[in-house]
Amino acid sequence: MHHQPIDPRSTDARPAAGPAIDLDHISRLYRTFAEDLDRARERQRALLAPPASMKAQLDDIEAEITYLLLREARPETVVEIGTFHGWSTTWILRALRDNGTGHLHSYDIVDHVVREVPDALATGRWTFTQGDARKNAERIPATADFLFIDAAHSASFARWYVRELFPRLRPGIPVCVHDVFHGRRALPFTEGAVVLRWLAERENTCFTASRARAPEIHDRLKDVKRSLALGHPVRESTDNPMIFFTLR
Repeated sequence: MHHQPIDPRSTDARPAAGPAIDLDHISRLYRTFAEDLDRARERQRALLAPPASMKAQLDDIEAEITYLLLREARPETVVEIGTFHGWSTTWILRALRDNGTGHLHSYDIVDHVVREVPDALATGRWTFTQGDARKNAERIPATADFLFIDAAHSASFARWYVRELFPRLRPGIPVCVHDVFHGRRALPFTEGAVVLRWLAERENTCFTASRARAPEIHDRLKDVKRSLALGHPVRESTDNPMIFFTLR
């Protein structure tokens, strides 16, 4: 059988089991979880209201897709590498709370996040480890069934996780990697270039709603959001470079 090389604009990222991570599927998730997502968005919005000091990193669409994939997957163990002030952390924890199950293990070299995540979200479902994830690799649970990466964006860091971390995790889990498509293409010698090459070598594909990379997908999701009365932004942003794929 002939396989096409990776096209990160493609919406065909098929897991070992279950539906594809594609535009149709993400649109269905928006519709399925619309009421819960609406409540989650308003609670996340409140975290940014003065006098809050949280610095939000994720665009609304990529944060919402992460939330929706978590709601669907209902993972028991989530790993987050890179927290900064905790915007992604709180989105993940909110999804786990709404699922009623799951524990998040987060890793970062700075500990801003511990002052930002509300106790109501953290208690009983969150473990934070400060330090370089590469030096704490033995503490990253191999049982993880959802992986979120938004840390160092260097090629060397990406080479570490595709060589050392990915092989420890089971195939079929959803993976989110931030800061790949700030432009039409990933820049050479960056994290994005490394992870896209790794995917291509395995004849795997990824989904992105990046406005820079896939404007038509971005616009169609905006239409879906408007149709569900979810169009009002939680935070203003025009940059959403994340990719989503299933580990193979």
